[in-house]
Amino acid sequence: MHLGRTTLSKFLIEQLTEIEGASELGALLIDVTAAVKAISAMTAKGALGGYLGKIGSTNVQGETQQKLDVLADQALLKGCEWGGLVAGMASEELEEPYSIPAEFTRGRYLLVFDPLDGSSNADVNVTVGTIFSVLRHDKREAPTHADYLQPGRQQVAAGYALYGPATMLVLTVGKGTHGFTLDREIGNFILTHEDMQIPADTSEFAINTSNARFWEPPVHRYVTECQAGKTGDRGRDFNMRWIASMVAEVHRILIRGGVFMYPKDSKDPSKPGRLRLMYEANPVAMLAEQAGGQAITGYERVLDVAPTSLHQRVPLILGSRNEVERIQRYHADWAAGIDRPYVSPLFNERSMFRPGA
Repeated sequence: MHLGRTTLSKFLIEQLTEIEGASELGALLIDVTAAVKAISAMTAKGALGGYLGKIGSTNVQGETQQKLDVLADQALLKGCEWGGLVAGMASEELEEPYSIPAEFTRGRYLLVFDPLDGSSNADVNVTVGTIFSVLRHDKREAPTHADYLQPGRQQVAAGYALYGPATMLVLTVGKGTHGFTLDREIGNFILTHEDMQIPADTSEFAINTSNARFWEPPVHRYVTECQAGKTGDRGRDFNMRWIASMVAEVHRILIRGGVFMYPKDSKDPSKPGRLRLMYEANPVAMLAEQAGGQAITGYERVLDVAPTSLHQRVPLILGSRNEVERIQRYHADWAAGIDRPYVSPLFNERSMFRPGA
């Protein structure tokens, strides 16, 4: 394929060969990208279009909705409901799955999405994005709530759009992870990042350190080692990044490596994690794995988690393979009681573990 010349449509024709339901899946992904273009136009207008600010309502997550949350949600629902490609849709903004209106034909796929990840940053012009996941529904009947609860490994496609200095679409159909840039002059997404690969090693991590007092010991152990730099067990310096927009964090990791961590913590014991499994963790986990990286909850592979509810939350640790494997090993050590003598870094004591442990 030719970078800078291959359109998304042409790419999908080539990628989806030998995949069951290829034409319908390709058409659905084109519908999603049409909605993405509309959302991109709204985010680009910002205050000039009257799109910024809160609307005074909350979503099912209890979060205050931004105007762009609702507009992006509607763009995806209305853009994909009519084509006879989806049997149903589920959005982070809606408590229940969205039923396809009776006048439209139901298709064989389920579309699950976070319409605008990081929307609280829109007012300050920080990069936001749309995350989506496609699942099969090969039943004649309309989907029930349970039909959506498929583990991430059963996704047939996943991706995100990034509304930054350029609008990008990053996509996988199980044959690698590929990036497209929107050429606004011709209105097409053009292949610019073919077969993206996350470097196996990294010296960069992303985590919200304001939650440090709530972290589990394995995460404390890892971050403390990184912060110690050359003087610590790792023997090299690390950089820390935190944008507070997951889609932007993941994109940076796909481009240059790193580890993104939103781990389990004790800040709110009612929530086993912060990120939504279906709308956020599963799609980005598939993208990361297809790019040679890994994605775990701490103790298990994200794509193996069996969903129990549509809005289920999980921890997420994602990125460069060797660092994610180290973090998973630290969780296994803690679970096995090997690392129980953990001492808070506040006491300035070194870990009992030596380099390479």
